Amino acid sequence: MTYLDVVFRYGTAPGEGELRAIDGMREVYGVRRVQFNDRERTVRVEFDASRLKAEDVARLLRQAGVDVRERLALA
Repeated sequence: MTYLDVVFRYGTAPGEGELRAIDGMREVYGVRRVQFNDRERTVRVEFDASRLKAEDVARLLRQAGVDVRERLALA
């Protein structure tokens, strides 16, 4: 397993329904952790790169209702 982090900026803050859907996203094989930073309006997802790609993670977030705007480069 190769774990990677990807960070996306989001627009509208996720509500209660979106956060419940995120809990379901954690059940997806390959997603290890999801962390929101409300101050910076970002979401960081740790995932197994042998199972998923960053585009897959973005799609899962959008399906959960998160207003994903852009992928940020990690320093």
